[in-house]
Amino acid sequence: MTTPDVRGLEQLERTVLDETASLASALRRCLMLAGYARHEELRAWALKELEGYAPTEELPSYRKVPAALEVTVDLYLPGQIIRGNTQRISPNQLPEHARDRGIGESAPIRQGVRELEALVAHDEGALHLSPPGSADYVLLMTRDQHQRGNEGSHITSLHWNISLASIAGTLDHVRTRLTQFVAEVRAAMPPGQQNPNPDQIDSAAQQALNVTGGDGSTFNIVAPNAKADRGGTASANVNEPAPTTPQPWWHRTSVVWGAIAAVGTVAGVIATVVVK
Repeated sequence: MTTPDVRGLEQLERTVLDETASLASALRRCLMLAGYARHEELRAWALKELEGYAPTEELPSYRKVPAALEVTVDLYLPGQIIRGNTQRISPNQLPEHARDRGIGESAPIRQGVRELEALVAHDEGALHLSPPGSADYVLLMTRDQHQRGNEGSHITSLHWNISLASIAGTLDHVRTRLTQFVAEVRAAMPPGQQNPNPDQIDSAAQQALNVTGGDGSTFNIVAPNAKADRGGTASANVNEPAPTTPQPWWHRTSVVWGAIAAVGTVAGVIATVVVK
């Protein structure tokens, strides 16, 4: 019995090469092509990129992007309140439980590509993502400040500051992988063949996406991280990947949180809170 051909490659090729077409549309076409080819791993990858990754699922490397850890602090000073003072911190300055969970200067991007495309299109410049448990960590860090005598310091937010250019880079990695997949399928097809067969789809998936076929197999997609700097912010919540080796307890180092508020029309008051 001959192996049936797989439909949908030409439509996928047109969509993935059209920079005006959404990546979500290209992934849906990839999903259909994987269905025709009965390639479970390719279909699973396309679906995860469309719907997003669950908190318990390991992320491809291109969905882990560099991100600064920041806290937002309200300072209650004699005669004035300074709100929203944002400062970058080191992972060493996080509570021990946060570091045990692997929270550091790499943010997991678990959202589906349609949501990510919307964030990039909104062009806020940066995205603030709060790690899981951040509300508890904020309370612990504020309590520690009060115990050290900084009773006017109230930490209101712990988040990653992620450049939207990094999000755009993640999307571009996915589109490039799809383009490479199409190119590998085309290269495997002899002259005159109109549609690929499942074996050609499987070979191309392994080469372009590191997607391995076969019962009980798993896919592993590797791509370099993207990073850039831009201004502006948006907000969301995410879940963090598996823990890494914890850093030393945060009270062994120090951080200076500064805020400047104008007093009258001539002089300024500089309020500095030191975490010892």
